This record gives sequence, C-alpha cells and structure tokens, in this order.
Amino acid sequence: MRILIIVVYYLPSTVSCAKLIQDLAGELHRQGHDVIVVATDEQISTNLQISKEEGITIVRVRSGKIKTALRPVRLMNESRISQTIWRKAKRFFLDHPCDLIIYYSPTILFGSLVKKLKALYSCKSYLILRDIFPQWALDAGVLKKGLLYRYFKRKERVNYEAANYIGVESPGNLAYFSKAGLDKKFQLEVLYNWTSLSEEKHDISNFRSQLGLRNKVVFFYGGNIGVAQDMDNIIRLAIHFRDESEAYFLLVGDGSEVRRLKSVIHKKGLTNIAIHPPLDQKQYQAMLSEFDIGLISLDRNLKTNNLPGKMLGYMSHAMPILASINPENDLLELINKHQAGLVSVNGDDEHLRLNALRLLKDESLRCQFGLNGQKLLYEMFSVNQAARQIMSHFV
Repeated sequence: MRILIIVVYYLPSTVSCAKLIQDLAGELHRQGHDVIVVATDEQISTNLQISKEEGITIVRVRSGKIKTALRPVRLMNESRISQTIWRKAKRFFLDHPCDLIIYYSPTILFGSLVKKLKALYSCKSYLILRDIFPQWALDAGVLKKGLLYRYFKRKERVNYEAANYIGVESPGNLAYFSKAGLDKKFQLEVLYNWTSLSEEKHDISNFRSQLGLRNKVVFFYGGNIGVAQDMDNIIRLAIHFRDESEAYFLLVGDGSEVRRLKSVIHKKGLTNIAIHPPLDQKQYQAMLSEFDIGLISLDRNLKTNNLPGKMLGYMSHAMPILASINPENDLLELINKHQAGLVSVNGDDEHLRLNALRLLKDESLRCQFGLNGQKLLYEMFSVNQAARQIMSHFV
C-alpha cells in the first residue's frame, strides 16, 4: 500500500512531531508499505525538495515561518498551508497516487488539502489529533470568542470532516468530543503517542561539562516553549530553588515565549535556569542521556488532555518525570499509577516545590521512577503498536 503522510514539521526540525512521524513512517516502511512524507520547510531554497531517506520518500515544500513567527505572520502563513502545499507539489501529487492518507494535527488547516487528495485518489484518511485547537487557545487566554475564533472553529470542523478515523492521544480527549456532541459524528479512538524502541546511537557528548553543570542535578525540559506550556511555572520553581546550590533548570527549545522568558530570567537575576536553543535529534538524544529529571508543564486553564511527546524521550532515557499540569489531565493518573514520577496541578507552587525537592534529594527515588517510566514506555507507547492500530482500519 502506498501511504501519504502529511505533517507540518519533519526532520531535521527539532519539533517533537518530526521525530514521531519519522518513527511512524519508518515502521510503516518496515511493515512493507511504500511511504511518502510531505512536510513544510521554511529553510529550503527551492519550492520543492524531494529525497529518499531510509527508504522513505520525503517531499519538503517551502513555506513561510510558522512556529517561530510573530502571531500575525504565523496566522497568515499557516492559513495558507493547504494551498501552498497543493500549489507547489501538485505535479508530484498527480504523479504519485496513494491508497491512504495519514495527517497530523497541529495544524488544523490540512482539512481542505486532505479532502482534495481523497477525491483525487478515491482513498481514505486517518487524522492523528494531538492538539484540540482552538479550544486550548481559548482556555489559555490566547484567543477570545470572536471572528478569529469562529474562523478556526470552521477550519477545525473541516479538518475533522476530512478524516475517516480520528486518533486522539488520551481517553480524556474522547470525553471532550462526547461533551461537544461530536462523538457520534466522527469515528474516534485513543491512539497513544509512540516512539521507536530500538537502541539509537547518539553523538558522544559532554553537555554537563560544556554548560558548566558538573555536580548539578539538572531538571531538563525539551520542546516547544509557548503559551500552553506556561513556563513561568518553571521560572517560579527556579526562584524557590535559588538556595539549592545543586539544582539547575535547563530548558531546551524554541517558541513564542522564549524572548519574554529570557527577559524575565535576566530581570530576576536567576543563575540556576537557562534557555538553550533547539538541537538536532541526535544531539537532543545525547543531551537527554546526560541529565536527571524530565520536566512537563501545562497551563492550568487548559480543558483538554495532553500527553506531551517529550515525555516519551524522558522515559526512553529512564528519566523520572516532574510534571505540573492542568486539572483532570489523564497524565496525573498515568504517572501516579505507574510511579514514573511526581505530579502536581499547575498553580499549586508549594506542591510542585516539594515534589521537586524530593527528587532533588533522593537519587535512588529518581532511579526507581526512571526505570518504572522506561517499563511503561515499552508496555504502552511502541511505534509498532501505533502503526498496526492505524492500519487495522484499512487492511
């Protein structure tokens, strides 16, 4: 079967979905399918760049900036994403008919492109839904109900209607659809995030030495640094830990909040926290292998569930998780049940401080939680399981 996967970011992008899709594409290829990945790329110099990477055809389409752009620019570029891909890759699409389309959200703006391609190929589609937008933006105060919100709600509906099946990332997301009265309109299921369980070689590195972090217990965050992550939450924790000389907070990534957060860190004179630019996947995995505790932070006002992809990287490297999340998130039960770390609700700074202090002071507890998380990864989050679940609807 020829499978077309559509995603905003693919390697060498450091965004977590790039690695997720690489793992999924690789697994589908190993299962005998002909896989094509189409992704936008703001770095390439030509409109279209086609390559063969590890048996997978990668089609990169030049786009304007999206993730790192100011909001008005991002809105303009992202709102055109379906048209841009179709216009620049139309000849490729016509020459390479596919049997199945898998598309990934975010973004919610692939709906019109998928609908067009489904009609062209007379095929079915599967939406991997990892971002219930614009709901989370409304919850976090990024959007208000108005013209722009209504525009995104229409696009969200088009995105869902283009799918024969929708895989959400947690049971709590099913409840969201049920509450909205959409559970009977769409074919929904839980499709957990995944990772390749094979041992990957990563660059030999010594980030502790390079960053001056010898003899430190490093609380590590890797991924998007935006509004939904509420990284002020982690800055407040760093303030509480000013007098804990062995504690250090390292945030690695990019996003809309980086510039403001760097300014806050500077103004408060914090020397126990830093924001590091994103790394390529090999360097990122090497960095994960060196540090001690994996951080997760989610805005407390979010009403939707989120199991961040970064969590899989932490578990893969047996890092205990320190999470501060929105109330009623499925992550609370998951981490507690499997004793993979410590969790608090964002806004309860004292609970977060005590959890962080417990992990800071107890190396054996960190080790045990890390091993528990690694075991959980193998039980629930394999890419083989995810690929077979998706394909069970079509073969």
